[in-house]
Amino acid sequence: MFVSGSASILHADLDAFYASVEQRDDPALRGRPVIVGGGVVLAASYEAKAHGVRTAMSGGQARRLCPRAIIVPPRMDAYSAASKAVFAVFRATTPLVEGLSIDEAFLDADGLRRSPAGVAARLRREIAEEVGLPITVGVARTKFLAKVASGVAKPDGLLVVPPDGELEFLRPLPVRRLWGVGPATAEKLARFGVSTVGDVADMPESTLVSVLGPGAGRHLHALALNRDPRPVRTGVRRRSIGSQRALGRRRRTPGELDAMLVGIVDRLGGRLRKARRVCRTITLRLRFGDYARATRSHTLPQATAETPVILAAARGLLAAAAPMIEERGLTLIGVSLGNLHDDRAVQLALPFDQSLAVDEAMDGVRGRFGSSAITRAVLLGRDQGVQVPTLPD
Repeated sequence: MFVSGSASILHADLDAFYASVEQRDDPALRGRPVIVGGGVVLAASYEAKAHGVRTAMSGGQARRLCPRAIIVPPRMDAYSAASKAVFAVFRATTPLVEGLSIDEAFLDADGLRRSPAGVAARLRREIAEEVGLPITVGVARTKFLAKVASGVAKPDGLLVVPPDGELEFLRPLPVRRLWGVGPATAEKLARFGVSTVGDVADMPESTLVSVLGPGAGRHLHALALNRDPRPVRTGVRRRSIGSQRALGRRRRTPGELDAMLVGIVDRLGGRLRKARRVCRTITLRLRFGDYARATRSHTLPQATAETPVILAAARGLLAAAAPMIEERGLTLIGVSLGNLHDDRAVQLALPFDQSLAVDEAMDGVRGRFGSSAITRAVLLGRDQGVQVPTLPD
């Protein structure tokens, strides 16, 4: 496969997905500010976003910003069904679909009878008619630029970036539009007078490398010049799986954080075994009360799918981060499992392991009777948070 020389890659992204499903299913909510989730904002309609409401914000802060917002409980089954209907339209459009999450995907329109712009317009129309949801599509020559275009075109828009207008489109955009540029990197670049994508493109790559390190420096310099050779790929298994939980602003005790960590790892372990995969790298993701983020990783000597082994590593990472959490507060905790292998021969070659047998027995009970049929003792009576639907692992 190769990247076409024409603007044939589509990035399709549903607008305010959860909130849009709620507005679709309840006409009384249309045109009104809608917040999905009470304690923590899971999604906000564009009417609510106009008041400053954002995903992962505490419910109290959201209500202060938008007192007239209508708060609705999440309906994950409805969102999962809507996602499947949308992806059915994607796959009817082109066989080359690369899902990124339940509400966004890349599509390759190269070789179709219609122009990519015509394909995108028809895709938006069919999703509106068949699924009843608004979707924004960006069209460009590269995956990176298609995603940027859809971000600029939101909400409910369509933007095509022609090959001869790529740098003209990119250069004025804020540096935060580049993948991998968060608040910390943007602040670091700002100290060197870099605020736009054009500023990054004009910097010598060696200077970026000296400021950000070799990986990030070369990556950002390439993107600023729209150098992104990645094709749309289908059938590629995930390189990592993860889950996270927003906590709001309330201080949590070490016992509460540990229980949340157990719940996250328990779910991830089940997903790992269901996908017949093993992992070696465990990464803890934290967001503090000042909105700064931190990640801590540990690589195991042996790949595993055992929940207790993964949990022990995650607990060690959480314990090491305890001083930062105590000082700054915590608003989000997440875990991702990386360095995945499809083949479980590594596990099968080991002697019988009782903990893995217990994990798989629990998986079997949950598969037959539901996820709440059996749980770990530390989780009894505790709120496990919302189980967000994901693409298949």
